[in-house]
Amino acid sequence: MQRLRSITPAVLMNVNNHLQRYRRCMTLAAVVVSAFVFSSCSFLSLFHEQDDFIRVQGIYLMHQGRPYYFAGSNLWYGCYLGSPGRTGDRQRLVRELDSLSAYGITNLRLLAASEDSYIRRSIKPALQTAAGVCDDSMLVGLDFLMSEIAKRNMHAVLYLNNYWDWSGGMAQYVVWATGVEGADPDDPQKGYGRFMDFSASFYSTPKAMDLYDQYIRMLITRTNTINGRKYSEDPSIMSWQLANEPRPGRDGDAGKKNLPEFYEWINRTAKSIHDLDTNHLVSTGSEGKVGCIQMEDVFLESHKSPSIDYLTFHLWPLNWGWFNPNRISETLPSTEKKALEYLSLHLALARTLHKPIVMEEFGIGRDSAAFLPGTPTSARDHYFKLLFSAIYDSARNGAPIAGSNFWAWGGEGRARHSDGVWKIGDPCVGDPPQEPQGRNSIFLNDYSTMEIIRDHARKMEKMVILDSAGIAAQEAGMKELLQR
Repeated sequence: MQRLRSITPAVLMNVNNHLQRYRRCMTLAAVVVSAFVFSSCSFLSLFHEQDDFIRVQGIYLMHQGRPYYFAGSNLWYGCYLGSPGRTGDRQRLVRELDSLSAYGITNLRLLAASEDSYIRRSIKPALQTAAGVCDDSMLVGLDFLMSEIAKRNMHAVLYLNNYWDWSGGMAQYVVWATGVEGADPDDPQKGYGRFMDFSASFYSTPKAMDLYDQYIRMLITRTNTINGRKYSEDPSIMSWQLANEPRPGRDGDAGKKNLPEFYEWINRTAKSIHDLDTNHLVSTGSEGKVGCIQMEDVFLESHKSPSIDYLTFHLWPLNWGWFNPNRISETLPSTEKKALEYLSLHLALARTLHKPIVMEEFGIGRDSAAFLPGTPTSARDHYFKLLFSAIYDSARNGAPIAGSNFWAWGGEGRARHSDGVWKIGDPCVGDPPQEPQGRNSIFLNDYSTMEIIRDHARKMEKMVILDSAGIAAQEAGMKELLQR
């Protein structure tokens, strides 16, 4: 003790300086070691990983130097609630985001573009009221939504177009560009086949694509009127997405003939987004094999571009004819088997391209095709448990899956009409306007489903703690699998 007292302040300062130098050296050494562990990443990019944007490192999404795993939801109508105009209900939006956050949801997939459409059952109003003309109140609604997401440390995927009819999308761009009459899927003389052909003509209509490009440029370079952030500099954005479920067309020859233009559209648009915005990821919004005329090679070709940062797939057993909510005991077991096979297939395809993948849409209806809140969800609960378990186990074992976004959050929303049909002025729920309002929505009082979601979110959150050695071991395991 006597000897310690004899140490002068100058000596202590000198010792402290040496310790600080030692710590700096050890920190630098750790970075250098990490550079070798992550052999696919340059030394300088590791410093870049410490920023707040989500990046890609091999088969992983990364955030602040750690693997990014998440439990997410679709909230396509968020900007509608955020608007100061006639669709707005900001108090509800804040409550919905608080509820999602409380259940561990950290990633939201959002509509960031809609076009005023000739389609009878499309969402109205739209963000784009005419070619190149935007509804400012709807854009401010998106600004408000993004500012609230940032406050809760959530991340968002913003999709910029739609192959389908309910938000205008590609078909409306073709109408604006050519002046021709569009095909409405509700028209018994045309139906969805004619509509799908018409929507896919977008890829071979240069003026339609130019109008779309102009909207993308406007949004990416926009400054948020609520928090003052440029969209291109907002770390709460995870990804710009080319479209909701872009398809080359119908299955068979009708879609095959569009493939060259389809691939060119993906590659050119993804590259142009990266040219405008070097901070954010770009994804396609693909359903997977089903959305690629049932061909794995088409899915791979659609995602191999270096400008496409990660893969996506969706899972819709009702729409694809696997599941009948009125015959649950007969159809649910085979549905679950097919769903696991579809998941496994897309994990394998992601390994082939050595990119991460996200299951960003999945859902299943309520028992007996009911749609009102409080009606039974036994099939959904069983299905969700199975899929969440498969996602978690796959990620823990080194698969390239980062997370999932269930479809969709209905929250406090309610159908206004006994037949479930949406009408202009009705509150939004998770189901788009052409579907029964409540079919696939997860409402706040769906307590059993929400507990399943909460449990999964907790597990995914805990996986963020993986260290670099664990990541390297998983990467080595994946390389071994690829070499077999």
